[in-house]
Amino acid sequence: MTPKTDYVYQSIARAVRDHDVGTMFGLMGDANLFMVDHFVRGCGGRFVPAAHEGSSVLMALAFAHVSGGVGVASVTHGPALTNCVTALTEGARGNIPMVLLAGDTPVMNPRHIQSIDQREVVKATGAGFEQMRAPETATYDVARAFYRASVERRPIILNMPVDFMWHEHPYQSHRFEVFETPAYVPEGDALNRAIGVIAAARRPLILAGGGACGAREQLIRLADRLEAPLATTLKAKGLFSGHPYNMDIFGTLSTPAAYDVIARSDCILCFGSGLHDFTTEKGALMRGKRVVQVDVDQRFIGRSLHPDVALVADSALTADNIVYWLDEAEIPPSGFTGELAPQALTGHVPGQRDKAGPGFVNYVWAVEELDKALPDDRILVTDGGRFMTEVWCRISVTDPKSFMVTANFGSIGLGLAEAIGAGLAAPDRPVVLFTGDGGFMMGGINEFNTAVRLGLNLIVVVCNDSAYGAEHIQFLDRKMDPGLTEFDWPSFAEVATALGGEGIAVRSADELDVAIAAIGNRTKPLLIELRLDPNDVPRMRI
Repeated sequence: MTPKTDYVYQSIARAVRDHDVGTMFGLMGDANLFMVDHFVRGCGGRFVPAAHEGSSVLMALAFAHVSGGVGVASVTHGPALTNCVTALTEGARGNIPMVLLAGDTPVMNPRHIQSIDQREVVKATGAGFEQMRAPETATYDVARAFYRASVERRPIILNMPVDFMWHEHPYQSHRFEVFETPAYVPEGDALNRAIGVIAAARRPLILAGGGACGAREQLIRLADRLEAPLATTLKAKGLFSGHPYNMDIFGTLSTPAAYDVIARSDCILCFGSGLHDFTTEKGALMRGKRVVQVDVDQRFIGRSLHPDVALVADSALTADNIVYWLDEAEIPPSGFTGELAPQALTGHVPGQRDKAGPGFVNYVWAVEELDKALPDDRILVTDGGRFMTEVWCRISVTDPKSFMVTANFGSIGLGLAEAIGAGLAAPDRPVVLFTGDGGFMMGGINEFNTAVRLGLNLIVVVCNDSAYGAEHIQFLDRKMDPGLTEFDWPSFAEVATALGGEGIAVRSADELDVAIAAIGNRTKPLLIELRLDPNDVPRMRI
């Protein structure tokens, strides 16, 4: 029997659907519109159109993070791809697997007005590039892109020349198995030295990063065996929620009590953490301590701080193996947690309701009140900028998958698009976005109506000090005029209402009570605008 012949655009759509992809984000143009149309009409997929190409990549990144799969987006060629550069860099540095199906200008027309060397554009972002080589290899090339995204843990761009789309070829299904055999703990000197360091510790502390998010139970078992407190990096926030000796975030974002525990510890057991400068305070928090670093990817070992012992291994398996050998050697627990007051470990200095000038609300107090009022099963997304460190410290999450940090590249304006992707990955859960005024103007206004059109269960908190706050502080610190950092923005609450949502401005503590009441009664995307004094906002703690 002769196989059914498809056009290449149909084969691409079918191949994507064959990889269990039900949702594709993007913007249509002449190089991808027929493929997108067939993905929806011929394959039963869902296409979510964004207002900006970069937003579609961000939506796919958040969808991948929350769902645990590979995110998918599609854009056309030339300027559509260059509009994705910041988002692709964010994804590459965040180690998030996604596939971007990018059209390319016709091979036979090198002087096309939108022609650009798309491979070179992609290389600058740190993402991977997969070229569709010929019409006959289309489905194989799709499979290669998905495979690479999964194993390389970064965005992969599949480059699709537009003049391939109407070629005919029999459909061939390809799907490459992703080998997920965990890396076992190596036997020999490294393991023996690690066990020796741990056994000798009197005040050990366990630190988990984003690479150890699948090892919660094993790390808790190890911590309880050692009687050691638990902490996480920012990326793993929420991993140890509910444990009595959870210190929450380790590093520049730690509580005063957690800082004291870190100072007293003599051994840090690091699992799945690259030990970023913010985590270690440029190494200061690790001085005088033995450091054991465990990571399945040796590229992250010794990148910022050289450990005393390193194991290239799976975090969960290693934690269990350490417990086994501690028991075999009858090593007693350290007793460190017996010296600690659990209730103090996660307590930050509280805000003050009445400490705000006329027309403003106290930021720290407002964040604390929102933490109590926001839905318990929330997914938290944060934009970049001056305000986010207090949100990271004071807004709780249940687990790392429920927390998205759009600060891998240090950009602002990425949050709302990622909030949309997160909401579509978990449609039964509310999504909460914290963003600054500059970030919302840059990347929020253009996608807020997208959230309205999709009917998302979304709460956006805009922290509005009418300035680019981080720059504002630098001028003030040098006793210079900060005027160029200040902006007379429109009312974000009114903008949200005009775009089809509901907006509430908060200029006092009493008005925050009104906004909190609206959280429970919302029927559409809700925007809460916190009006803040630019001269009285906590400094970034990084």
